[in-house]
Amino acid sequence: MSLKTRLTQRDILVAPGVYDGLTASLATAAGFEALYLSGAAVAYTRLGRPDIGLTSVSEMADTMTLIADRTHLPVIIDADTGFGNALNAQRTMRLYERAGASALQVEDQTYPKRCGHLTDKSLISAGEMAGKIAAMADARNSDETLIIARTDAIAVEGFGAAIERAETYVEAGADVLFIEAPQSRDQLTSIADHFADRVPLLANMVEGGATPITGADDLEEQGFSIVIFPGGIVRALAKTAGDYYQSLRANGSNRPFADRMYDFAGLNDVIGTADMLAKGASYDRSEN
Repeated sequence: MSLKTRLTQRDILVAPGVYDGLTASLATAAGFEALYLSGAAVAYTRLGRPDIGLTSVSEMADTMTLIADRTHLPVIIDADTGFGNALNAQRTMRLYERAGASALQVEDQTYPKRCGHLTDKSLISAGEMAGKIAAMADARNSDETLIIARTDAIAVEGFGAAIERAETYVEAGADVLFIEAPQSRDQLTSIADHFADRVPLLANMVEGGATPITGADDLEEQGFSIVIFPGGIVRALAKTAGDYYQSLRANGSNRPFADRMYDFAGLNDVIGTADMLAKGASYDRSEN
């Protein structure tokens, strides 16, 4: 089922964040219906840096290609600002679509952008953003590839301005609407009241961010169609990895940490090593 078709259903779509082939395969095995490739998660893991616009379009496209090789699920990919003007946004659309993305999320920050839950953001005009949305729609190869329009206006211009910008982006052709960093449940509810009957809505849950953490069932009841948890996996793994390295440094062995990690056979089972070796052997046509 395509992402576009899935969004016609009433029940909310939960899309966990992933950042490479391993996390994509683990999330797929857990039973999710779609995945979210977070630009922040790529910055955190590939660069070891914050989400302040340091990742490039090619790094994101390369990561998308690797993920598409490991999962059959539709992937929503973070396109940041489109990495420039409307023409850059068109190129981003073509690159990401060829890499296997099912939806591109583009935002109205200036470039370089920063994480939506950091302060001191700045925005381009609503008209320039509307032009990017239209340009991306013109560039996509398939109508099944969705454009998710994000506005960061709440923190910069206020809630009312965010609603006005969102209206402009819907008129420009956005398939899904994403109003970033609502600061209260009342704001979440107001967003749904304004738009839920006209366009699918995406909610972003960031642990420790500006938006109160809200469960998928609650968001569905309010009228949201998608909820993403973009960086949770990185925060979980970073905490575990820090504990692991501290343990190894202190003990000179992994024995004290053994119950919190896979052994060699366990990880090979998770990534399907035996199945892959058997498949490779099945193509061997050499004579004995």
